[in-house]
Amino acid sequence: MQKSLVAEFLGTFWLVFGGCGSAVLAAAYPELGIGFVGVAFAFGLTVLTMAYAVGGISGGHFNPAVSLGLTVAGRFPAARLVPYVVVQVVGAIAAAALLYLIASGKAGFELGGFAANGYGDHSPGGYSLLSALLIEVLLTMFFLIIILGSTSSRVPAGFAPLAIGLGLTLIHLVSIPVTNTSVNPARSTGRRFSLAAGRCSNSGCSGLRRLRVERSAGSHGNSSTTPTDRKITSYPLEPARFFSCGFFCFRGSAASSIWQSRRREG
Repeated sequence: MQKSLVAEFLGTFWLVFGGCGSAVLAAAYPELGIGFVGVAFAFGLTVLTMAYAVGGISGGHFNPAVSLGLTVAGRFPAARLVPYVVVQVVGAIAAAALLYLIASGKAGFELGGFAANGYGDHSPGGYSLLSALLIEVLLTMFFLIIILGSTSSRVPAGFAPLAIGLGLTLIHLVSIPVTNTSVNPARSTGRRFSLAAGRCSNSGCSGLRRLRVERSAGSHGNSSTTPTDRKITSYPLEPARFFSCGFFCFRGSAASSIWQSRRREG
């Protein structure tokens, strides 16, 4: 059990540090930024690599929604659910804290939204709460279907990490513009704590902010822009909005697991 918890901590840490780190440090780097596509692949690669590295020890959940879904589907002992969720959240918080320390070492660093999730003014594309709810529930449901299906005894062994990693990449390609993509309550919670800590240290907890990438006008007042002409703008972020993405993930996880269970019984 102890080895499994350590593996889940490391896997979730790597997912948050690698995925969110690519968004914070590399996505908008002048002229060479990796953009949405690069961030999507970064998240997929973190799951792919750690699923092969430690998946044989813990099962490679790295996500409370996955642990819950597997429990509902009867593929994971209920007694292990709470310890798994705890270490996943702790791993995410540790990764977010370390990422903050690294990112804040740059001259002129501004906390912004730190790759947090949101809707409305806090969505990269300005999408509504309904849009955020629908996409988070739907994509988390399909993520669990991919996991449950690819790890079934009826499919060739050894290929599950590929399917899961590529599935997560596709999920991010679809939903980064809508919510910045959660499908993982631990990932959302880790960012929430790092935001709160950063705001407290920098401005006396005067309010949380979130990143939004907008096209900026040309340096000579030209209204036309190119994809690299971007600026970071801050907007207030209420904690309730931040945690809503995690709730949507659990809903999608439970829905997919119930569907799989009924299918198996049928």
